[in-house]
Amino acid sequence: MKKRWLRGAVLSLFFFSLVGIAQAADWVNPGLLVDAETVKANIDKPDWVVVDARDLKDYVKGHIPGAISLGKRAKKALRDPTSRVFQDVGKYEKLLGKVGIGNDTHVVFYYDGLKTITDATVGFWVLEYLGHDKVYVLNGGLDAWRKGGNRLDKTPVKKPAQTFKVNVVANRLATTAEVLQIAGGNGTQLIDSRSKNEYLGKDMRAIQGGHVPTAVNVSHLNTLVKAKDKKTGKMKATGYISPESVAKSFGGLDPAKRTVGYCQTGTRSTLTYLELRLMGFKDPANWDDSWRVYGTDLHAGNPIEAPNGAQFYNFGKVNKSIKKLNKKVKALEAVVKKLAGGK
Repeated sequence: MKKRWLRGAVLSLFFFSLVGIAQAADWVNPGLLVDAETVKANIDKPDWVVVDARDLKDYVKGHIPGAISLGKRAKKALRDPTSRVFQDVGKYEKLLGKVGIGNDTHVVFYYDGLKTITDATVGFWVLEYLGHDKVYVLNGGLDAWRKGGNRLDKTPVKKPAQTFKVNVVANRLATTAEVLQIAGGNGTQLIDSRSKNEYLGKDMRAIQGGHVPTAVNVSHLNTLVKAKDKKTGKMKATGYISPESVAKSFGGLDPAKRTVGYCQTGTRSTLTYLELRLMGFKDPANWDDSWRVYGTDLHAGNPIEAPNGAQFYNFGKVNKSIKKLNKKVKALEAVVKKLAGGK
């Protein structure tokens, strides 16, 4: 009798522990992601706009029927590369209204694989920053659409113009001035969404390498669902997000604290922003300047940690590459001149 009672108690504890794990892995804000069935059921409604986040050339080759294109990749259409902070928000009222997005419009961004997933999340973050509260991402993108047995279309779609009024939510954008305070240890959580080698300063994409002090490294690729590559047999990231994959990456962070993500250009970290929102973080933000500004401004004297000791870019290596390129150019010019009948 005692053994049976003990076995029942153990099984009960095991069951409740599994329930606890499942609950811990659930999204706090699951509605920010939609599936293919939801898109299919709503895409023809006048208050829904599905946006293909890819380049126009990819859109015309085949897109979700009824979806629109912004004319270029979302990260280019929705951001000014010369000014990382959004100064002229009025342009968004014109752009979004023109393509059929109003303040009451449900907007879904979709992508195709790892190459454009952050185009979709840039769209998600920008619209949330502009105060739009009906923006979502199709989890899995076109892959999820195809796996649902759905077809693609090549017919361009144009929606009737709408009125969009911006209502900026300022705390969703982190500035370099704020990040400098974070680097000093003000208690805000800072996530470096770049690769491990970028974080360590081994892969340098600015004048200086390394990372912002206090930042923890969580590569955006490591937060995605992984699957076995059929060719190599190795596990690799897919274009899907799951509570389990994200919980493993951000489980040690405090959802109650302000949390800022950054990368090289503030693009990969928009995926981090979406994931923080899904997990219910109270005050998440994306640092749009990111490392390309922070690591390039030598006059600012921004604090940097470079564990591998190589904080500054190897300009000797750059000069060597330039010399090799110049030799190739001169050789090519000589061939062209000879073909043209010159001496």
